[in-house]
Amino acid sequence: MPVALITGASRGFGRATALALVARGWDLVVDGRDNAALERTVAELRSRGGPGTQVLAVPGDVADPAHREVLARVAGTIGAGSTVDLLVNNASLLGPMPPIAEYPLHRLASVLAVNVLAPVGLIQLLLPSLAEVDGTIVNVSSDAAVEAYPHWGGYGASKAALDQVSAVLAVERADVRVYAFDPGDMRTAMHQEAFPGEDISDRPEPETVVPALLRLVTERPPSGRYRASELLAGVGA
Repeated sequence: MPVALITGASRGFGRATALALVARGWDLVVDGRDNAALERTVAELRSRGGPGTQVLAVPGDVADPAHREVLARVAGTIGAGSTVDLLVNNASLLGPMPPIAEYPLHRLASVLAVNVLAPVGLIQLLLPSLAEVDGTIVNVSSDAAVEAYPHWGGYGASKAALDQVSAVLAVERADVRVYAFDPGDMRTAMHQEAFPGEDISDRPEPETVVPALLRLVTERPPSGRYRASELLAGVGA
């Protein structure tokens, strides 16, 4: 069975991705900051997995280097080959949403730590394993990385940096596939945080976006930046 490590898997898009993969026979290592929510997700994952499917949970914050070390170590203990086939850097921090001129720098540092440094840290730890099996890295991006939305400067800048990390890694390493994946708007808790008090029920559920990511994982087009809307329409970015 192939092995995937998915960060931020206790809710939203990470949870939906984990459920889709486990139903397809993948072994999983998942993490999340909310231990109770992570335990509920793991119970559901195990109930959906087939005989012998392994799902291991490591609660914690991806911004913590020690937590990342544990994630990488656990990921090397499951599956037949002790290698990781897929890394999904999904965990993200929205952060505050003031104008850039008023953005507290210590809060911006926290956003960058979760959205940029943590994915890079996990990539560095897992790259030897991923390269051994011609593996796949999916860095979950955002349209805020390429569009200038007022009050989205901190989050958008972090995702733009993640896009560039993905692009540079792709040209440096031909032995893995590297995707910056833009899922578009979704009906998630983080998206609700960005629009407090507003009705976001018109946004698509995360489960409806997962097929776009699965297309990347199964068809493995050239490394690059891909939008879910284009993948779902059958057109690569």
